[in-house]
Amino acid sequence: MKKTNIFYWVFTGLLAFLMLGSAIPDIISHPVAIKGMHEDLGYPVYFIPFIGIAKFLGVVAILTPGFHRLKEWAYAGFTFDLIGATYSIFMAGKPDWVFNIIPLALLAVAYMFYQKRRKLQQERNVDLTRIAVA
Repeated sequence: MKKTNIFYWVFTGLLAFLMLGSAIPDIISHPVAIKGMHEDLGYPVYFIPFIGIAKFLGVVAILTPGFHRLKEWAYAGFTFDLIGATYSIFMAGKPDWVFNIIPLALLAVAYMFYQKRRKLQQERNVDLTRIAVA
């Protein structure tokens, strides 16, 4: 359980750092975010702070203890965001879409360790319940 916890927090921390780092410029409508999403990809300007706030809330959700259903939604949202970003960059004809494989892999590994950690916690809780009943 200790190794799983360590890997969970390392990958979740890296994912949170990455998503928060991309959320902040979107939230404040930084010129770099506007250039990338509006000018390069064609998304409307009003969409930029919306997606930034959604990413920020997703980071809060995956870092907050408990709220397992909310975490599942946050991981799903990050998946849609990263796949959508990869597809948008690819369709815009930009060769740097390949670099989105790294955040997608990070997301997959973080989610895998989240599931593994949750399963181990549930097994531990069942064992503790059995001990308390006996």
